[in-house]
Amino acid sequence: MDRNAKLQWRNSVVEALDKSGAVFLANYSGMTVEELTAMRRELKAVNADFHVVKNTIAQKAVEGRDENVISDLFVGQTGVVFAYGDVAAAAKAFSESAKKFEKLKITGGYMEKSALTPAAVQNLASLPSRDVLIGQIIGSMVAPHRGLLNVLSGVPRNLVQVLNAIKDKKAS
Repeated sequence: MDRNAKLQWRNSVVEALDKSGAVFLANYSGMTVEELTAMRRELKAVNADFHVVKNTIAQKAVEGRDENVISDLFVGQTGVVFAYGDVAAAAKAFSESAKKFEKLKITGGYMEKSALTPAAVQNLASLPSRDVLIGQIIGSMVAPHRGLLNVLSGVPRNLVQVLNAIKDKKAS
């Protein structure tokens, strides 16, 4: 591979790093092409990409950037997942692939100016999706108002029930 091709490859890795919200690394040694293709499809569904990147090119791409904290993880056959959309969904799809394919070993990652351990990637994968979290926040914001509405509507409701009971008692 000539120098210009390596430079273009490095620039494409830098561009992917710029666009992604998180990066996950794994050793994919021993995986078949079919397994890698199946994993790529699962990741593509959650707006993430899996790339095989030469270690020296990846190290040069993160050189001088915040992502440099993970440069020591680029050893062996390293694959990189770039999460462009929902980071938790990408982590979930990636960790499910690691469970499905025994030869795929998560080695770490990077998110929001800090390195992630394999356990941190698994914890991130256990988070609910972005939509579920937004729903939970909205539900907790609406709950006090709903409770107040029930309390305020309870007084007239109870008054009507008492009046109906008095009416029934007088009718019988």
